[in-house]
Amino acid sequence: MSGTRLRPAERLRQVPVHLVLVIYAVVIAYPLLWMVISSFKSSSEIFTDPWGLPSVWLVQNYAAAWDRGISDYFVNSVVVTIVSTVATVAIAALCAYGMVRLSSRIANIVLIIAMGGLVVAPQVSLIPLYRLLDAMGLLNTSWAMILPYVAFRLPMAILLIRSVFLGIPRELEDAATIDGCRSFGVFRHVYLPLSASVLTTAAVLTGYFAWNEFLFAIVYIDADALRTIPAGLMAFRDSLSTEWGVLLAGLTIAALPIVVVFLALQRYFVAGVAAGSVKG
Repeated sequence: MSGTRLRPAERLRQVPVHLVLVIYAVVIAYPLLWMVISSFKSSSEIFTDPWGLPSVWLVQNYAAAWDRGISDYFVNSVVVTIVSTVATVAIAALCAYGMVRLSSRIANIVLIIAMGGLVVAPQVSLIPLYRLLDAMGLLNTSWAMILPYVAFRLPMAILLIRSVFLGIPRELEDAATIDGCRSFGVFRHVYLPLSASVLTTAAVLTGYFAWNEFLFAIVYIDADALRTIPAGLMAFRDSLSTEWGVLLAGLTIAALPIVVVFLALQRYFVAGVAAGSVKG
């Protein structure tokens, strides 16, 4: 009952839970906080005073990291992530809409195919995908990352979006049809606006995967000019093995966008996960 105060005994029972959550939050957040603080230090200060605040905040570490190659990797990651995310969400939404409108027999077959995609690990398909991309002439191009990213994120996105589409009242679709909307018009004006949360969830999950994916990025891409942040940081680390402040600044630049996006969209993300788990 809202507004009801907890009894002292109930509050006492919740103390261990809150304590565990606080410890967990500290364990998760502290390494990131240490990385950000250390990125403003010199290499010598990182070793002499690893836990303290910088004596001088070296903002130029970020400028040095950006100028030494992080900028190219960052731009490549942004392009690959945006294209992968938009393509995944758009295709998944159209597929989920078709599954909802099709006959139950066809929809069930498509559903089984989508669920089957969840059991295929990306690592298992590394060699077959390499041969396929090589035959298509896509190796060492951005499409060698974008196409696998879309393929491996589609099953989860389809299932999430479909579960929300199933909960949209049929009356709204009928009303939109009476108003003159055709099939795509119903999809655009009824289904999409009512599914903003789950679409955001699918976008965040896809963006997180595409931004941090490492295996495909190093196997399918040889040109340094096309490397994304995870693969590019390997070369960046080798060239800055003695400049830890600049290296940590590069790591912070790599981690910051996805953290900011998740914090900005966490309300929609949680709502989308909750909505997507209601119906199967």
